[in-house]
Amino acid sequence: MNRREFLRMAAASGLMASVVGMTPAWARRGERVRVAMIGTGLCGQSQLGPLLSRDDVELVAICDTQQVMLDHALAIIAKAGRRKPRVVGGNGDSHAWQKLLDPRTIDAVFIVTPWEWHAPMAIAAMQAKVAVACEVVAGITLQDHWDVLHTQQRTGTPYMLLENVCYRRDVMAVLQMVRAGLFGELVHLQAGYQHDLRGVMLNSGNPDEPYGSGVEYGAKGFSEAQWRTQHSIDRNGDLYPSHGIGPCAMYANINRGNRFTHINAFASKARGLHEYILKHPGGGPGHRSAQVVFKRGDVVTTTLRCENGETILLQHDVSLPRPYSLGFRVQGTDGLWMDVNRSIHIEGRSPPHKWEDAQKYFDEYDHPLWKKHAAKAAGAGHGGMDWFVVHAFIEALKARAPMPIDIYDAVTWSAITPLSEKSIATGFQTLEFPDFTHGQWRQRKPIFAFDDRY
Repeated sequence: MNRREFLRMAAASGLMASVVGMTPAWARRGERVRVAMIGTGLCGQSQLGPLLSRDDVELVAICDTQQVMLDHALAIIAKAGRRKPRVVGGNGDSHAWQKLLDPRTIDAVFIVTPWEWHAPMAIAAMQAKVAVACEVVAGITLQDHWDVLHTQQRTGTPYMLLENVCYRRDVMAVLQMVRAGLFGELVHLQAGYQHDLRGVMLNSGNPDEPYGSGVEYGAKGFSEAQWRTQHSIDRNGDLYPSHGIGPCAMYANINRGNRFTHINAFASKARGLHEYILKHPGGGPGHRSAQVVFKRGDVVTTTLRCENGETILLQHDVSLPRPYSLGFRVQGTDGLWMDVNRSIHIEGRSPPHKWEDAQKYFDEYDHPLWKKHAAKAAGAGHGGMDWFVVHAFIEALKARAPMPIDIYDAVTWSAITPLSEKSIATGFQTLEFPDFTHGQWRQRKPIFAFDDRY
């Protein structure tokens, strides 16, 4: 079933009738936020901890197609001492999620599903006046992004992209440095998603075995190998830009006094996943996975030009052996920071032509959010980042405040994927970047992380 059919089903579900004339609970102050989660795989399970730790949140329902993932989620909920939520799905039904989108019973939904479901689920939720916290990747096609944007504008339903790296402690400290003018005027930024995911995209299909123990994907794979790998077979572009571009966009005030104007992309040859299959003890030339042709290049390099003159370089690199790094570089007229070597150089403060260890700067510019909430975030997924992004969504919703990572951020960052695909497919052409704000970027002011609330 395609996305249009999903949306027709959602519209026909009768939920719209239930919201006519009613004020959604997320628009009323002081009430406990009733949350549902669609997708209780490993990423969803990582977000359960921060949700369950909050007294102002009631997890009322969970949904997944797989019973094994629902069972894992229920175990986490029980261990936290929280009431068992309503359970939907577990029988392979890809449309069971539609039963959850009733604003009489839930205020917000966390969408933590395979990428192709994000747009239809978010659109249906917003149409039903259920606030949306969506995992990264707002849509697949460029039209998806316009559809998600127009639905949010038409309904006014809150929507936040759950980009957790914007809340990474060093990233937020550097944001403080940028706003303090430590780097001078920004000139160039770099980032990416550089992470060896071969064992995630190809594995044994057995949840009891560690990643890397097999070369299966699709129905025979486990977790993300069941769906994510197919994108690398079918598509060639930067498939996961937001971890890198999110912080860079905040540094450069994108959509708030600045915007992307142009984009182009190049892709290397695709060798990494095939070589992994050939060399793996569970694979080899005769394995069915060895016959697969992967379309996505191993290293996809995307460049962006901004209205205020900055350039941004992004790299997507997940199919070759390498240590994890997002490859941040923030460079201005007075110096730069690079996260690969955890170093910084500030003219007039650092020794001439010498790097300094960035930690003393991180300590000096530590963000008030981390100073206030570090203890609460300890132990949460992805080094505490998951706690902060969940906290931001819930607090903004309760305050009826604009989402700190809003609909314009979501579609702008995520649209890099289909635009990079188009650039590569058309001979690496430079394309004009769409202005999703329709000129409002000139008047909109930065709001992200300006205080210690969210």
